[in-house]
Amino acid sequence: MLEPSRVRFFDIRDATADDTQTLIGLIRALARDEKLEHEVVATPELLAQALFGTDRKAFALICEAGGKAVGFSICFHTFSTFLGRPGIYIEDLYVEPEYRGRGIGKAIFRYLAKRALAGNCGRIEWNVLKWNESAIRFYASLGAVPMDEWQTQRITGSALHALAA
Repeated sequence: MLEPSRVRFFDIRDATADDTQTLIGLIRALARDEKLEHEVVATPELLAQALFGTDRKAFALICEAGGKAVGFSICFHTFSTFLGRPGIYIEDLYVEPEYRGRGIGKAIFRYLAKRALAGNCGRIEWNVLKWNESAIRFYASLGAVPMDEWQTQRITGSALHALAA
């Protein structure tokens, strides 16, 4: 866990169990932004167990401006067999539209980069929707390289249940 980061007018910190409702609200805002709100089935209970329970699966960051949560990121650790080291996968990163362009996204990435290095991680990865050109430009400005030769695959829902049967 890193010390909270104070940058300009906002703070970035690790989320706590007390932030569960706030995170659910920000997740719904992200989903609305991506026109995917119908896919959000996370509940405060599920989120609290995954992020703050005894068998944590992920971690979350909260960005606050003037005491108001204006952004978040949810991440988890991966492992690279080629690097022989862990990595951080950014599942989601969101900044409220009226707070974009103020350095919050970059500060969240900087916070995660410091966390990655402190944890001996070899990389940070994430996916971006192909239509989100402004995000792609932002990521390129950070030095991110698209992995065009890779295609994300997913098994979920009934296919996951059928495979496990």
